Amino acid sequence: VQLQASGGGLVQAGDSLRLSCAASGGTFSVYAMGWFRQTPGKAREFVAAISRTGGVTYYGDSVKGRFSISRDNAKNTVYLQMNSLKPEDAAVYYCAAGSVVALRSDRYDYWGQGTQVTVSS
Repeated sequence: VQLQASGGGLVQAGDSLRLSCAASGGTFSVYAMGWFRQTPGKAREFVAAISRTGGVTYYGDSVKGRFSISRDNAKNTVYLQMNSLKPEDAAVYYCAAGSVVALRSDRYDYWGQGTQVTVSS
């Protein structure tokens, strides 16, 4: 499956942004989906994950209460709604697909190319 992330950009602290990740070339509904982020020199950080049906979600501690992950299996797309953005949320955000919902990046088999989020203070 191929993943294409989009929706990143430059926003101010406190603003909201919605990322999208469109899947193609596979049966989207069989995959659990995750969002990760990475800044230069740091390891990839877990942000959020959602099960195949959307019934189970997980969030990283730093984004709980501010970010929301959802999916539309009819549109082969997973979303990450980011509210109350902080400068420390700035990173390249990656979407990933795997056979089980997981918090570890090595549990995902397919990765999108990443979309840059910049948050000014």
